[in-house]
Amino acid sequence: MTELGKYAVPVLLSYGVGLTLLALLIWNTLSRNARARHALEQQEGERDAR
Repeated sequence: MTELGKYAVPVLLSYGVGLTLLALLIWNTLSRNARARHALEQQEGERDAR
């Protein structure tokens, strides 16, 4: 690993925060996509039932 010296803690914390935010953004996107897909399938099912 690269020698970070006295900046090791802030740099590693920044990487940790950045990766955590990226993971949360991906999870949120996938979750919203699943909800939207489910809602669309329900609406299409109601339309086909008519």
